[in-house]
Amino acid sequence: MSETRAMDGIPVLNVLVTGGSGESGIAVAGALREAGFRIFTVGSDQSRIEAAAARTGEGVTPLVCDLASLADVRALRDSLAGSGTTIDAVIHLVGGWRGAKGIPDQSDSDWEFLERGAITTLRNVSRVFYTDLADSVCGRFAMVSSTAVGKPTAAAASYAAAKAAAEAWTMAMAEGFSRTESSAAVVLVVKALVDETMRKRHPERTFPGATDVRDLAAAVVGLFSSPAAGLNGERLLLTP
Repeated sequence: MSETRAMDGIPVLNVLVTGGSGESGIAVAGALREAGFRIFTVGSDQSRIEAAAARTGEGVTPLVCDLASLADVRALRDSLAGSGTTIDAVIHLVGGWRGAKGIPDQSDSDWEFLERGAITTLRNVSRVFYTDLADSVCGRFAMVSSTAVGKPTAAAASYAAAKAAAEAWTMAMAEGFSRTESSAAVVLVVKALVDETMRKRHPERTFPGATDVRDLAAAVVGLFSSPAAGLNGERLLLTP
């Protein structure tokens, strides 16, 4: 590990940001880069992830991987390890939304989409990188969940159920990390996320209760300056 410091008292860490081509991924990667971390962003589309990394600035390495494929995630880790890179933290921003009118019309196709995006990708990434995070001097795993988990509606039943499953898996990771002194798994909870592009497209909307992606990014950076023991297993509410 390099002796250069990313922040006071924190060594330079290698952080993997999944969902790196979205606005939240760009914001999180940018904030972490500015804090001095080495950033690797992951997306499924090469042109999009490269364009996002270019927007973020120097010091961000774009990677292409189908995170829903366990074999592909293992190949990603092997490729990083082959270049001498061990991942210290994963910020998991992959997800998606599907809704319906109520319980009867919750479709199988919507559930399969949500299961793949919210659950399968998280399970794959966590299984493959868990040991690296557990062995790190400042291992962190964070996922973004929804307030819908705490108060699910019939219209969003599949979405809330998928997020609840992802949260449960993350809490199980936290129990595993409790055997270490330096690693933590946390859930970051929002009602919705908003960015400048959305505001420009819909100037008539106020986005009540939404969390700006810049505030999400600041919260992620803060995870590395907080002791693991106080973070591990926490469900942090980021709503305004």
